[in-house]
Amino acid sequence: MRVKTSADNINKSKEKKGASLRSVLHNENTVGYVFISLFIIGFLVFTVYPLLSSLYFSFTKYSGLGTPEWIGLLNYKRMFTLDPRYIKSLKVTFVYVFIYVPLRLIFALLIAMMFKSGGRIIAAYRTIYYLPSVIGGSVAVAVIWRQLWGYGGVINRLFINLGLMEEEFSFIASKDTALMTIIILAIWQFGSPMLVFLAGLKDIPVSLYEAAIVDGANSWQKFWRITLPCLTPIIFFNLVNQLISGFMAFTQAFIITRGGPNDATMLYVVYLYEKSFTTFQMGYGSAMAWVLIVIVAILTAILFATQGKWVYYENKG
Repeated sequence: MRVKTSADNINKSKEKKGASLRSVLHNENTVGYVFISLFIIGFLVFTVYPLLSSLYFSFTKYSGLGTPEWIGLLNYKRMFTLDPRYIKSLKVTFVYVFIYVPLRLIFALLIAMMFKSGGRIIAAYRTIYYLPSVIGGSVAVAVIWRQLWGYGGVINRLFINLGLMEEEFSFIASKDTALMTIIILAIWQFGSPMLVFLAGLKDIPVSLYEAAIVDGANSWQKFWRITLPCLTPIIFFNLVNQLISGFMAFTQAFIITRGGPNDATMLYVVYLYEKSFTTFQMGYGSAMAWVLIVIVAILTAILFATQGKWVYYENKG
């Protein structure tokens, strides 16, 4: 009986400890959920709900007011078969992205290599070169850019003084050069990828360069055989980010050219804004937004699927 009683006491003690531990864990989980509840509520209300609502509206005829009218896939059919301006905006956006993204990354890498060394002066220059990325997306910069490339702007005066032009010319008013001005503005804002490249350059072991020097490698060989392979994860990261931001470009084209002339700078999001908030075709605009999500998702998936062929990760050997 004593042995049985002792065993019962031990079991009861273990049960009490287990219940106490579960109670503590339960309380800790509750406290954790309380702390993240605001984020969860905000995420559900301001992200999930609008996302699902726009998906529903994409299958409706909806002006933003009143009751949506269900029309099925007509918005999507209209996009690709009945709306030539939509097809043109898609082409303009692809041209914009596939020109600006490589050039922006190239300039960012070149400047990062120039600023690789330390020092207060270099740090000050890095800050100066980063500023365009901070203020580049603002309306004020877009307005100034419009003045620079318009009639009587600084660019006109510079080209005339250099003998490259005989008379004033508005670059933003010509369908042949308008998109080029938007692309140049986007390339000018290379500060963010530059800082990422700079961090990647500083992580490359110095011993690799020292070994290359001993082997008689020149600067180009060190860049091609050491710097570039070691930076491929950073290049991949910047490429994905810049690709997504390129398809989302809006402010510059909207403020500088309003999509003109002759829809030469009608970027995808500018046309989406026009349909949704100017002509109040919210259902059609929602369908355009979802097509854009699919396009970006496909391109991003292609990059992830092909990274194994050109991205070098040290832990994979």
